[in-house]
Amino acid sequence: MREKTFEEVLARFRTIAFREQFDCIVAIAEGGIIPAAILNQRLRTELFLLKINFRAEDQVPRYDRPKLLAPIDFDYAGKRVLLVDDRVKTGATLALAREMLADAALLRTFAVNGKADYALYDEACFRFPWIIPN
Repeated sequence: MREKTFEEVLARFRTIAFREQFDCIVAIAEGGIIPAAILNQRLRTELFLLKINFRAEDQVPRYDRPKLLAPIDFDYAGKRVLLVDDRVKTGATLALAREMLADAALLRTFAVNGKADYALYDEACFRFPWIIPN
């Protein structure tokens, strides 16, 4: 599996152009936490966690479908939301998150790798540079 350097990925975070402004960033925990934190440094807006899980660390599905693991404890209704995940494979996790955040005024998606409104890459899987091998 090809690895990208942190500097290589960070360069993409610095240069990606957003067409909208956002009131908050919502990270799909756990994979979206680090990308959302990096985006938060750039966009300087509120950051919240949406605890949804579908896959185990080896990327094999853990459940039949993505599962909300904790109640939503932040206000997103009427706000412009950037929804962040690390990788999008099937889109099932983003679909559940979109459903959960349906009252947002605007909802755009971001992925480090995969199909999203904004993505740094859309290519075969690669190891994220912030993942610490066991």
